[in-house]
Amino acid sequence: METRPSRGKPRDRHRRPLGAKGAPWDACVSPRRKILVKNLPYFKYFVLGLLVVAMARHAPGEVLRLEKSADAMGSTYSIAVYGEDRVRMEAAVDAAFDEVRRLDEMLSNYRPSSEWSEVNRHAAEKPVHVSDELFRLLSACLEYSRKSEGAFDISVGPLMKVWGFYKGTGHLPHRADVSAAMTKVGYQHVHLDPTAHTVWFDRPGVELDPGGIGKGYAVDRMVDVLKHNGVGTALVAGSGSSIYGIGAPPDEPKGWRIDIKNPWNPGKSITEVFLKDMSMSTSGSYEKFFRAEGKVYAHIMDPRTGYPAQGTLSVSVIAPRTIDSEAWAKPYFVNGRQWTAAHQPKEFRVYYCQDRMDQPCAWLQ
Repeated sequence: METRPSRGKPRDRHRRPLGAKGAPWDACVSPRRKILVKNLPYFKYFVLGLLVVAMARHAPGEVLRLEKSADAMGSTYSIAVYGEDRVRMEAAVDAAFDEVRRLDEMLSNYRPSSEWSEVNRHAAEKPVHVSDELFRLLSACLEYSRKSEGAFDISVGPLMKVWGFYKGTGHLPHRADVSAAMTKVGYQHVHLDPTAHTVWFDRPGVELDPGGIGKGYAVDRMVDVLKHNGVGTALVAGSGSSIYGIGAPPDEPKGWRIDIKNPWNPGKSITEVFLKDMSMSTSGSYEKFFRAEGKVYAHIMDPRTGYPAQGTLSVSVIAPRTIDSEAWAKPYFVNGRQWTAAHQPKEFRVYYCQDRMDQPCAWLQ
């Protein structure tokens, strides 16, 4: 964890204690009363000097910056916070990471003991009762699936595994394996009972994958925890692809400056945005991909075909909530530029990059 002043000059930590004519402190200590009385004024100056030095290390009103990161749900989450009270800042950041660790116990498909994994194991056998929080999240996932016409599909798990993108960088599967996986994919096979708060799959092999929504949900929850603990200026990121900016940093009133990578050259940026109480999520084919038989296959699947989406390089979505920006970045990527322009909510901003050099990246109108 790093805590440092955001401005100000380095202070001299090697000042000599004040005493008579620069004498060391032990010169002011004597068993004889007359010597103690003689040096009493210098003792007062010495104590005053200590107070000044202590106050100078963190003067009232001085803005501090604190940064911290942690791993959860197969991603790295980071927080940068500005404030004046280091103790309160550290407590708020620790509480936010406690929250993401709690979500890891509930949502991670890497943890066999998580509530999400329990659903994947047993929901094809019988209805599985889930917590209110997970039920609300799964309900939102099915709503995203319907509105995106199946381009977002929470049941894409079998495809991610057959293509090698689950805990891997991908490989080209046999067509028969893709066809077999497709029989287990489809949000229509996931049934929720709002009265009993249960989840049920109507066929074996269905497997939910939180990869398209988990980071966004976690970032929003971390933001809520920070705000609840009095934080008014912070940047929260999940793997750098799902980001939320609270307020604005001291040196930039427009908000947190975020670079959008150039998909043709990810080492450079293509444009910048400022996030002020807003989120941004990016889906790009340059994030995780492999080459086979002269083609590039990225990890962003079209659940309706069983193959990685083609024709798009990257999509960045700015929205009031990170769960929305992350969830919609996938179907915008999959469905293409025209579909995105026709289905973009007014409160969203979308930066679109097609896989065509004659079509420059641009903000959709």
